[in-house]
Amino acid sequence: MKMLLASTVLAASLAGFATTASAADCGTVTIANMNWQSAEVAANVDKLILEAGYGCTAELVAGDTVPTLTSMAEKGQPDIAPEAWVSLQPEIVNRGISEGKFISAAKILSDGAVQGWWIPKYVAEANPTIKTVGDLFKNPQLFPAPEDSSKGAVYNGPQGWGGTVVTAQLFKAYDGEKAGFTLVDTGSAAGLDGAIAKAYEAKQPVAAYYWAPTALLGKYEMVKLDFDTTYDAAEWKRCTSVADCADPKLNAWQTDTVETVVAKSFADRAGPVMDYLNKRAWTNDTVNKLIAWMSDNQATGEEGAKYFLKNNEALWTAWVSPDVAEKIKASL
Repeated sequence: MKMLLASTVLAASLAGFATTASAADCGTVTIANMNWQSAEVAANVDKLILEAGYGCTAELVAGDTVPTLTSMAEKGQPDIAPEAWVSLQPEIVNRGISEGKFISAAKILSDGAVQGWWIPKYVAEANPTIKTVGDLFKNPQLFPAPEDSSKGAVYNGPQGWGGTVVTAQLFKAYDGEKAGFTLVDTGSAAGLDGAIAKAYEAKQPVAAYYWAPTALLGKYEMVKLDFDTTYDAAEWKRCTSVADCADPKLNAWQTDTVETVVAKSFADRAGPVMDYLNKRAWTNDTVNKLIAWMSDNQATGEEGAKYFLKNNEALWTAWVSPDVAEKIKASL
């Protein structure tokens, strides 16, 4: 009986030691809090899960794509960049990985980040033959321009955005003016959002440049049109992305790879936290709806993270072990 009692005490002590050691191994972890909604809520989800589930002391640090990845490649800090758009900075990423400063974990956006031209779902359903940008340009009468209803309209993004340059070049490549269309300058991100929202609320047709994940696409069901060719990297560099190039050819947007990047120094001591970071991923549809809720409720990243954890249990519990899941549930 004494031996059994002693064994029980020893087992409990070892279990306690293991838990303490695990927490100690995790220690303090810095998480890049990027300055857009999807990245902000991702950072806060990681913070809540790492603290409640793994005993880490998590600290959010301000970040953005280029400075964060550069700092990680040069200094190994911060420890985690939850939503890194790695395909936009291939040189920095390749250097950071080759020099052993950081590693790639899960593709947090499992279906990638997307840019392109969109029309409302109700327009797509009423006009099933419009599936590509080429199909759009055959139907100017369905998308009347605000200043001249005899022409069709494609709404562009704000000046200074890369997506705005690409949209203008693709418009030229498709010979949009000859097809009876005009390219509308929306002036700002708010102007672009307003044009789409106004049309959608009135159930009117609209065709516009946009991207995901975004709150607007979580609120309004839009359909992304296919392009009539595949992505050509050489043409993209030569002309598609160059504003003053006079002879753009047809091209298509590639899907951007968005993944979690982890400092090698942290990954080496993170233990089971890395299992989580290698599994944690969600789709554009999930994120769009989440940040739409955040926008409608003027919610912070932390409030959005708590809302996600409370309402998407089936998704996030697959990222962690059952005992970790119970700790997180208890914290909520």
